[in-house]
Amino acid sequence: MTVSVTPSTFSFVDFDADLIRRIGDGLVDALGIDRPVQVEVDETTPLGRVRTDIGDVITVHVESGAFEDSRKPRQQSEEATTANLGRALLRARDRITGGFGEAPADDELSLRQIAAWETYCVGRLARMGVPVNQQRWKYNFRNRHGFTDVADAAFERVWQSDGLTWGELETISLEGAATPS
Repeated sequence: MTVSVTPSTFSFVDFDADLIRRIGDGLVDALGIDRPVQVEVDETTPLGRVRTDIGDVITVHVESGAFEDSRKPRQQSEEATTANLGRALLRARDRITGGFGEAPADDELSLRQIAAWETYCVGRLARMGVPVNQQRWKYNFRNRHGFTDVADAAFERVWQSDGLTWGELETISLEGAATPS
């Protein structure tokens, strides 16, 4: 499958469309995605949101902060590009082929659900060899599930999982958010 990037030349940030394309092609191949991917980067904002539209083409809308080196403003980070594009593509693949058909639309997900799904995606990326900061994602999970041993056990279960369905992920997340008596 092919990955295309818009814009092809950046004006506000020092990003390389060819690098984004190469990273995207590698991820598409590694994840077995069977349709074209369009990456649209909004270079006018330093925010880091990423959202995905799934149709005949998977369109990934990226605010430039998601691909930026946190220590070098307006400079692209290959690691951040890989991790954030990988998360978006894994979520799209989950919706297309991975038992996530009953998952709510992205704008209807609770913060707890988003944290669980992000943890699931990033854990899989880590096992693929993508450099990620596990503690960052554990902290994010704890913020939505609680700072408890129960939440930490749920995090580890989600982080280490492959092949979960939405129902299984939601069950683990709900159990992790339960306050111990």
